[in-house]
Amino acid sequence: MSRIESTSDNQGKSAPNRPYKRVRMTRNERRVQLAQVARDLFARKGYDAVSIEEIAAQAGVSKPVVYEHFGGKEGIYNVVVDRELTTLSELIFSKMYKDARARETLEAIVVAVFEYIETNEAGFRLLVQRSPSTLEGDSFSTVLADIADIVSELIAPMLEASGIDPRTAPIYGQMLAGGIGQVGQWWVDEKVPDKENLAAHVVNFVWDGLRGLETEPKLRGSTPTPHHPAP
Repeated sequence: MSRIESTSDNQGKSAPNRPYKRVRMTRNERRVQLAQVARDLFARKGYDAVSIEEIAAQAGVSKPVVYEHFGGKEGIYNVVVDRELTTLSELIFSKMYKDARARETLEAIVVAVFEYIETNEAGFRLLVQRSPSTLEGDSFSTVLADIADIVSELIAPMLEASGIDPRTAPIYGQMLAGGIGQVGQWWVDEKVPDKENLAAHVVNFVWDGLRGLETEPKLRGSTPTPHHPAP
């Protein structure tokens, strides 16, 4: 994934509704500013409701400036999404250590995701939006897939040691990654409990659940017979 240059501004806070004052910037500074403005608008209003005119007005520039940097609305949207995905991915991997135990790595992943949500609320809301399928680039599901792969590798030895086929690890990895994403979408609105408490409950549920897995799980109920009405 490509990256645009970072900015010292707090990325988690939405841009003010009033336009930026028109100031002279370097090309790189202008690109960063436009991406910041677009991110906050996309997060607040959704892709379809945002126009190049609005991005330009909020940034205090003319429309041709936006087109010059990004080529159009799809271009700036893809750059903004890519930037947020890079931020989240780098945060996750920065929390992981080579010699850490499995539970410590699991905790690091969960905390990193919730830390990103806490400090980059607008970015997270943007990532989980349903963007038009015609747009290119990655999405939040890309990060969840990476998390699923990491967790699958972590728990495969645990499953094998418990007499469970380690080839089933991706099933549990996908469930965990999807669960983290879903809890994050709930928490971004609720704001409670605090990040550490939330992460502790998620890890507790997952870790204790892994320790109690059956070697050959079976459904307890009988499978209902489909009812086919008489012709």
